[in-house]
Amino acid sequence: MAGVSKYTYTTLKQAILDYTEVDDSVFTTTILDGFIMSAEFRINQDVPMDSDRAIQEGTLAADDNTINAPAGTLFVRGIEVFNSTSATTGQGQWLERRDQTFIAEYVGELTGNSGGQTAQDVTGLPKYYSMFGGATNTTDTTSGGMLLAPTPDANYKFRVYYNKMPVGLGSGSTGNSDTYLSTYFPQGLLYACLVEAFAFLKGPMEMLTLYENKYKSSLQTFAAMQIGRRRRDDYTDGTIRIPIESPPQ
Repeated sequence: MAGVSKYTYTTLKQAILDYTEVDDSVFTTTILDGFIMSAEFRINQDVPMDSDRAIQEGTLAADDNTINAPAGTLFVRGIEVFNSTSATTGQGQWLERRDQTFIAEYVGELTGNSGGQTAQDVTGLPKYYSMFGGATNTTDTTSGGMLLAPTPDANYKFRVYYNKMPVGLGSGSTGNSDTYLSTYFPQGLLYACLVEAFAFLKGPMEMLTLYENKYKSSLQTFAAMQIGRRRRDDYTDGTIRIPIESPPQ
C-alpha cells in the first residue's frame, strides 16, 4: 500500500493492522478509531487547512464584553467588527488579539487613578480580543469564547473567521468513509496513525521513530502544498506580482 492514492476508513484500518502485524482482537474498532482521531487532530494542529476555514456572522450585544466561538471551533483566525448595527458591509475593523492579562490591564488603566473612568464607561467599538476555552469535538457548543475591549456600546455587526474541527474518518454515523486528509494526505495520515499504534504497543521503539520521521517528512511536503495554494489564491485579487530576488549565497 506504499503507493496508495487515498484511504477510506476501511482501508486505513486494514493498513494499520497490516503495517503493525497486529490483528483486530488486539486493535479493536474502538482502539483503531482512537488512533485515527488522534492522528487527525495532530495533523490539524500541525497544518491548519484552508478546507476547514469558515466564517460566522453575528451581532454584538451592547454592554456585553464576551461572545461565544462558533460551535466546533478549532481556533480563531480573526474577528472583524463593523461600525454598523444593520449589516456587515463596507470595511470592517480587525480586532487585535491579546491575552486576557492585557485586556484586564487595558480596562484597569482606563478605570484606575490615571484613567478617570468607571468600569461601566469603558465602552465603544471594540479594538482587542482574547480567547478562553476551546472546542472538544465537532459539534461542541461550548467552544470557548472571546473577551472584548472596550465593551461594545451598541449592537455592532461582526464576523468571526475560524478553522473548524472537521468530521474525521470513523465508524457508523459519527465519521466519514473518506475525508480531505485521507484523500490528499493519505500516507501522512497512515504514518501518524502508526506512531499512535506503536506508542500503544510500547515499541519497538525503532518502528515508532521510523514512522515519526516519515510523518514529519511527508508533513513538510503537505504543508508546502497548502502554502502554495494560498499564494496562488493571493494573486487572484489583482495584486501585482513583484519578483523577490534571493539573497546572494
